[in-house]
Amino acid sequence: MAETTETTERAQRKVREGIVVSDKMENTVVIAVVERVRHPRYGKTVQQTKKLYVHDEKSEAKMGDRVRVIETRPLSKLKRWRLDEILERAR
Repeated sequence: MAETTETTERAQRKVREGIVVSDKMENTVVIAVVERVRHPRYGKTVQQTKKLYVHDEKSEAKMGDRVRVIETRPLSKLKRWRLDEILERAR
C-alpha cells in the first residue's frame, strides 16, 4: 500500500506573481495579483486584482516588493500560499 502512494505524482502547484501590499503581520504578507481576463459578454480585456495571504517564514518581503508565491496546504483561515522568492525589491 505504501508503494502506491510513492509512485503517484503530485499535481503541479499553482504559481503566481504579485506586489506586496502589506507586511504588518508576523510571518504573513498580503500580495496583490493582477489578472487580465476577457469580459464574458463584451469581450473587453479587464484587470482583476486578487489579494492573497502568503506565509513568509523569515519576514523577508517588504512593502512594494515583487514576489513569486506557490500554492500550499492551508496554513490558517486565509493563508494558502507560501513565499517562493523575491523577484524585485521595492525602490
